[in-house]
Amino acid sequence: MTTLKNSRALSLRIPEPRFRPGETADFSNLTIPEAGATPRPEVDTEPKDMRDLAYGLVRVLTKDGEAVGPWNPGLDVATLKRGLRTMMLTRVYDDRMYRAQRQGKTSFYMKCTGEEAVSIAQAMVLNHDDMCFPTYRQQGILIARGYPIVEMMNQVYSNALDPMKGRQLPVMYSSKAHGFFTISGNLGTQFTQGVGWAMASALKGDDRIASAYIGDGSTAEGDFHHALTFASVYRAPVILNIVNNQWAISSFQGIAGGEDAPFASRAIGYNLPSLRVDGNDFLAVYAATQWAVERARSNLGATVIEHFTYRAEGHSTSDDPSRYRPAHEAKLWPLGDPIERLKGHLIQLGEWSDAAQQALHEELVELVRAAGKESETHGTLHAGDRPSIKTMFEDVYKEMDWRLIRQRQELGV
Repeated sequence: MTTLKNSRALSLRIPEPRFRPGETADFSNLTIPEAGATPRPEVDTEPKDMRDLAYGLVRVLTKDGEAVGPWNPGLDVATLKRGLRTMMLTRVYDDRMYRAQRQGKTSFYMKCTGEEAVSIAQAMVLNHDDMCFPTYRQQGILIARGYPIVEMMNQVYSNALDPMKGRQLPVMYSSKAHGFFTISGNLGTQFTQGVGWAMASALKGDDRIASAYIGDGSTAEGDFHHALTFASVYRAPVILNIVNNQWAISSFQGIAGGEDAPFASRAIGYNLPSLRVDGNDFLAVYAATQWAVERARSNLGATVIEHFTYRAEGHSTSDDPSRYRPAHEAKLWPLGDPIERLKGHLIQLGEWSDAAQQALHEELVELVRAAGKESETHGTLHAGDRPSIKTMFEDVYKEMDWRLIRQRQELGV
């Protein structure tokens, strides 16, 4: 029996980010198509006939702020301004809550800086009663749907008016009335939940669709693949969003396989249509969502969308990104800032100005400051009122179990 010998010793490949702290980031390795260059297929196109879109990049806005190409949704000025205002409001809210955490008013916070277009543009296309299954960086959905800022703050502070009654981590929002499914700290679950909800909607002959979000790191979880299998087999009316912001906590997206092939290409093996989209281009996200929504509402099934973006801030207030990436990497991201790009588009149309931008920013700062003061009158993490102890016995059973009743009586509440 012949024993085969390796020509060289085996070695394990460990993906490494291209740049480390102290080095200068360089994104020249990225292939970024010109705005308007990616074709737009018909909504009923077979997935096998649009494979190239998983490797391309849907883009609408040029460097000069002009909207071009077949994906241009042709939005009116009022819609553009609403999108800009909502993105700016989300960022101002994030900034205030970040400072609140640093002041000890809450234990934890997570910003979505640089990713506002991903959630907000999509929320503006979906119907209000379509159900969203978000992660912790899609607070823009709630803000786009008119959920009160004060209520969001109450939840972050876990105060007396916290709608979650102190049972959830800060930023783990939930609102059935606003089509915002409870955020799960166990990442990946929202994909299977979203597909299951969409399957139920189709089974009932309903007209509502679902949208679910996952990060680049969580595509390595089993839930991701389970969801794609069910979405494909049962043609669930759902949009499956992969937010590739380049970093999963402190590990870069290559650990999940993003250096070898776009995350959007994973849909190909499941015979699902997939789009890879410039996640910092509000118009591109809007247009891609329109395409996926029309497909879902036409009973043609799910669409996978990879939003190619960048996490400009730390993973959370518990994270220090300077320990694993260059300090100025976010400023060098070639796809820019979604707010600045939409602002530039409105200026290019002659419908906006730097002065108007500054005035709106100041207005939103005052709005959020007032909301903050109101929320803090009901308590913060270390001061003021908390949810009543008696609420810990509620919301589990439709009719409270006798043992819970007795336990509550023993506490005297």
